Amino acid sequence: MSINKVKEYLKTFNKDNDIKELNTSSATVELAAAALNVIPARIAKTLSFKKDNSCILVVTAGDTKIDNKKFKEEFGIKAKMLTCDEVPEITGHPVGGVCPFAISNPEVKVYCDVSMRRFDTVFPACGTPNSAIELSCDELFSISKSQKWVDVCLIKN
Repeated sequence: MSINKVKEYLKTFNKDNDIKELNTSSATVELAAAALNVIPARIAKTLSFKKDNSCILVVTAGDTKIDNKKFKEEFGIKAKMLTCDEVPEITGHPVGGVCPFAISNPEVKVYCDVSMRRFDTVFPACGTPNSAIELSCDELFSISKSQKWVDVCLIKN
């Protein structure tokens, strides 16, 4: 089970006991925000994009969308998301629970979008569609072993 891998991974950072396992689904930004009683923008959504035979993960604030031009300038590829079938195969996590922790494929690289830096803390998933953890942006960057901060999103109105 994906959450057990995430718990083991987060244990090395003394964060495994901080995971919130929710009684309701947190598979979408709106559901997660309602379950955690926070504004949707504070949900750290992890988006998976095709890159060669693997993918890159971009963790963004919940109120954003990818800016295709910025994405292509940053990564040199078109922003094409993984299919629902590819997500668990490549990341090791199910759709709705994708997170930047305990990724099964070592080729996968994680990037954090600057849109999250507006907040002291954000809430990424923890490998299931009903889990989350509250982390500072610096903790998220460090624990996810992010490559760098990127600016590839637009805030939706």
